[in-house]
Amino acid sequence: MSRQRVEVAAAVIERPDGCFLMASRPSGKVYAGWWEFPGGKVEAGEIARQALDRELREELGIEVEQAWPWLNRTYNYPHADVMLRFFRVTRWRGEPHPHEGQIFDWTRAEAPGVSPILPANGPILKALRLPLEYAISDAAKLGPQVFLQRLDQRLAQGLKLVQWREKGAPVELVEQVAARCREAGAILMCNADAELAGRLGAGLHLNAKQLVALDQRPDLEWVSASCHDQTELQRAIELELDFVVLSPVLPTPSHPGEPTLGWPAFTELLRDCSIPVFALGGLGRDDLALARGFGAHGIALKSQAWNMWNAL
Repeated sequence: MSRQRVEVAAAVIERPDGCFLMASRPSGKVYAGWWEFPGGKVEAGEIARQALDRELREELGIEVEQAWPWLNRTYNYPHADVMLRFFRVTRWRGEPHPHEGQIFDWTRAEAPGVSPILPANGPILKALRLPLEYAISDAAKLGPQVFLQRLDQRLAQGLKLVQWREKGAPVELVEQVAARCREAGAILMCNADAELAGRLGAGLHLNAKQLVALDQRPDLEWVSASCHDQTELQRAIELELDFVVLSPVLPTPSHPGEPTLGWPAFTELLRDCSIPVFALGGLGRDDLALARGFGAHGIALKSQAWNMWNAL
């Protein structure tokens, strides 16, 4: 007999310094003493965002001003099947304080200072290590030296996620890129080349053809993929990839006249998506807030990533 699914609105309450709030479940509740993201059940007649606002008001005493829809993860606990609908709360009024006997802690994804954390929240911590911009290399257009200069500038500005996508480029060039990313603490993803990713200690970004042909996730810390429809996105979820790029969202000068998803279809594909999705196609850095409003984790950029007058 199937169990009823419980809908829960969960909040990643983020400070500008990158710390976020976690709460310890009070005594008397299931998993008492375990740490989780604040939130609570979606009541009859509510949508998830309404439940989020109500729960944070009741539980923490804050009024949400800005919350971005984010991931949706299902987890089957012994006592219930739960759908966690996560929001990233970046602006609120009031100072969080416990109304239900919780203990609070501001922590960071790369080094959580609390334990134990509820099992459903483990993958969320890794997803929070991802920045909001995914920069795709454009060395073939810019030339190696100009690209390296732009890369240095962007890394100095805080760029933390780069995809190397240069067929036939000299090995010495990608080694220089990898060294620069490593020094800056940025994640480097190699497009479609598992051997190169392993040799450089980088992540692997799969193309759609590789994605659908895989039987299991490659054994690397970071694995992502390019997706264009529901079938590919679902396969990435089944393989438990770390994130995907979904495209093309809008028309692009490089592919005039080709079909695009558009924002309505994009957000529909993300309705129950459990992994971070970067929007790609026809977007600039000024479109980040727009993309996040439709459920994207962030945006992927190629030429615009290296236009320094557009630098963040």
